[in-house]
Amino acid sequence: MSAARAAKGLMGMAPQPRPDVPDWVAPALDSVLERVVATQAQVGDRFPLFADPRTGRWTTTGRGSWTGGLWAGLLWLRARYTKNDGAREAAAKYTDRLADWVHADTAARGLIFWYGTALADTPEVTELRDRAARVCRDAYDAELGLVPWGSAFGGPRLLARVDGVPGMVPLLATVDEQAAEAHLRRHLELCLDNGSFGWSWRYERPARWVRCDDPPPGWSRGRAWLLLAVADAIHRLGADDLAHVARHLIAAHAVPPADETHPGGPLDTSAAAISAVALLKLGRRERAVQVLQELVRTHLSSDGRLLDGCYDLTSGTATRHELIWGDYFLAYALAALTGLIDPHEV
Repeated sequence: MSAARAAKGLMGMAPQPRPDVPDWVAPALDSVLERVVATQAQVGDRFPLFADPRTGRWTTTGRGSWTGGLWAGLLWLRARYTKNDGAREAAAKYTDRLADWVHADTAARGLIFWYGTALADTPEVTELRDRAARVCRDAYDAELGLVPWGSAFGGPRLLARVDGVPGMVPLLATVDEQAAEAHLRRHLELCLDNGSFGWSWRYERPARWVRCDDPPPGWSRGRAWLLLAVADAIHRLGADDLAHVARHLIAAHAVPPADETHPGGPLDTSAAAISAVALLKLGRRERAVQVLQELVRTHLSSDGRLLDGCYDLTSGTATRHELIWGDYFLAYALAALTGLIDPHEV
């Protein structure tokens, strides 16, 4: 990226970086948020999911799926960055459409409603988040000790899946800290069973959890999702005893393989971006900067696309693509480094 572009910033309104921020951070954030403008123009009223690494064309969904809140959150971040009324209106429009998911039977509502609303500053969005949090609390199953994964995306309802933990912990914590902590700790018991990773478990009555193999144990995003949830619990719930769990979950590679049991396969930059946010929340700034530097220098295109994300290696879906949640977490981590937002704001 050119020095002129770095100085200009997005629409001439980039924040001044703090003295201890590496000089590549501000232009990288500028580039990623400029990509948001191009994405918005391309997808229209639909929600972006993943984009072809050659053409940049997005595969989209009509209702947003589990990633809809991350697109809304990215728009709110851009609105914060630009202080532009049009950007705020766009963010509010997409967030309002998330309301259809309030009563959907899925623990992915944590991803949808926490990340889609936490950066917003309107009473309407606050009300939506509060409503979603209460409905999720009502879905908490005391017998299982968690909010079940649910039936919204098909398959058995009584599942514990690691991607039902991030977002759900801070969302539940706004209305019921005990439920939030129980939800996390039950997932920790299962996902870290006997020192090995297992990211999905099926409940069979009367009281038996059976490990599932989808996602596979080597799924690097499982480790990243759980690390993010633990970081939120330490901060929001005062769960300081989980610090050793966080250390166990930090990946050895800055950008891990999509499946850690196949080190020669595709990478997953989205797992690295999620981990970078978690590391900042945990106060591990030096390691977070190392991860972000690798992402920016090796995997960020000149037009702000975070490439080499892996949606689903098992099915071969979008294995080397730009992923909307990868863009979100990269932008969030970079914005936190600049001081535009606090790492714990979301």
